[in-house]
Amino acid sequence: MSELMPAAFIGHGSPMNALDHNRYTACWTNFAASIPKPSAVLVISAHWYVNITAVTAMKIPRTIHDFYGFPQPLFDVQYPAPGDPQLAQRVIDLVEPTYVGLDADSWGIDHGTWSVLVHMFPQADVPVLQLSINAELPFDYHFNLGAKLHALRSEGVLILGSGNVVHNLRLIDWHLPGEGRDWARRFDDDMREIMTNDPGDLGTASAHADYALAVPTPDHFLPLAYVAGLSAAANTNTTTLIDGYEMGSLSMTAYELSGE
Repeated sequence: MSELMPAAFIGHGSPMNALDHNRYTACWTNFAASIPKPSAVLVISAHWYVNITAVTAMKIPRTIHDFYGFPQPLFDVQYPAPGDPQLAQRVIDLVEPTYVGLDADSWGIDHGTWSVLVHMFPQADVPVLQLSINAELPFDYHFNLGAKLHALRSEGVLILGSGNVVHNLRLIDWHLPGEGRDWARRFDDDMREIMTNDPGDLGTASAHADYALAVPTPDHFLPLAYVAGLSAAANTNTTTLIDGYEMGSLSMTAYELSGE
């Protein structure tokens, strides 16, 4: 495949988006319909945040329900997409000498991945792999690892970062559906300015006055670093797929890196 597969960052929000049909899930569906069917999907999900870099390598990854307190229908969701052990090995070879371990049995497909893919590829007929986020390593490591994955795009692999640019669960206000507090909007707006003009500057985010509120922990923000790294490798800016806020302290902004 000579053309580049697009890549994207998705603000996945609540696990309930797996069951809901709203403007965000419609955006994810439309994005998938607008691109060639990928040979596989490689997802960097906020919810596989561990002390090692690894890629899922099982033939049949399990659906992980990594949450609690939600309605039973959400726990009943299964996403039976196949894995791709050969592609997992390809990821390892591609990023050497950076170490990536093969995960044959410990993880699978978590809700940061399947809550999005049930809308993008509802037939679960595209192989799915996840790449963990190494919690012990700094922003530049994740940015550079994302850049190293660029070659996969010419092999038909759709690379998705799944997280939220602004993600502060402690400050959620259930009385603010569809709204963002001033600090959340400021941070999200400034990150959009970077992602759509110079993704290579995303590493400056930690100096932002609202960073501590918007990113109290880095797990949901770091998937964006991978897409920024891909953007830098392609020397192309991203475009905004959709924006929006929920409960005052969540950003639902999504970005696309074009395949052109």
